[in-house]
Amino acid sequence: MKIHNLGEENSLLHQFIAEIRDTHIQKDPMRFRKNIERIGEILGYELSKTLDYQSQKVETPLGSKMVSTPSNQLVLCSVLRAGLPLHQGLLNYYDKAENAFISAYRHHRGDEDAFEVIVNYLASPSIENKTLILTDPMLATGKTLENVLSAFKEHGTPKQIHIVSVIGSKAGVSHVQKIFPENTHLWIAAIDDSLNSKGYIIPGIGDAGDLSFGLKR
Repeated sequence: MKIHNLGEENSLLHQFIAEIRDTHIQKDPMRFRKNIERIGEILGYELSKTLDYQSQKVETPLGSKMVSTPSNQLVLCSVLRAGLPLHQGLLNYYDKAENAFISAYRHHRGDEDAFEVIVNYLASPSIENKTLILTDPMLATGKTLENVLSAFKEHGTPKQIHIVSVIGSKAGVSHVQKIFPENTHLWIAAIDDSLNSKGYIIPGIGDAGDLSFGLKR
C-alpha cells in the first residue's frame, strides 16, 4: 500500500485539522461538517494527480484547445453515517463519479470494550475494472474497512482502490496495509500514535458521526 500522509507537509490542511480537533469549535456541527468537506476536497485534489488522463479537444468561442482530463471510471463509496461530509467533499470534485453507500457500526457486547464491526447494508453499482474510492473519516482499528472490502466482493474486482481518511491511528493504518491489495493508495490528513481501550484514536477528535449529526442511542 502506498501511504500519502499529507499531514507531513505544511499546507492549509493543518488549519482545518486543528479546527475539527478543537473541542470549542466542535460545538458547531455545521462548521465541523464543512471542515470535513473541505478536507475531502484537498485529499481528492491530491488523489487526482495519480489518475489516468486522456487528451480531449474543447471548443471555445474563439477556437479550440487540447486538454487533459481524467479517464478513470470512479465509484465513490462512503461509510454511513460519519463518511457523508467527506463524501460530499470528494463529490464536489468528482461530480461524474458513480456513488455507493455502506452502513457499518460498532457492536459492543454489554459494557465490554471489545466490539465487532457489523455491515448490514450496501448499495453500489458494479465496481468491475473501475477505480474504487472508499471514504471513512476515522481509520481507527481498520476493522470497518476490512469488512467493507469483504462486502464488495460480490460487486466485482476494481482496477484500483483508494482509501480517503481524515485521521488514522498507526495500528489502523498497519492493519489495512495487511488486508488491502498492494497497489491500494491511502490518502490521509493525519496519523495519531495510539488507540484507547474502546478503539478510539488518541488524541483524535472523538466520534465523527456524533459531531456531524448529533448523538445516537
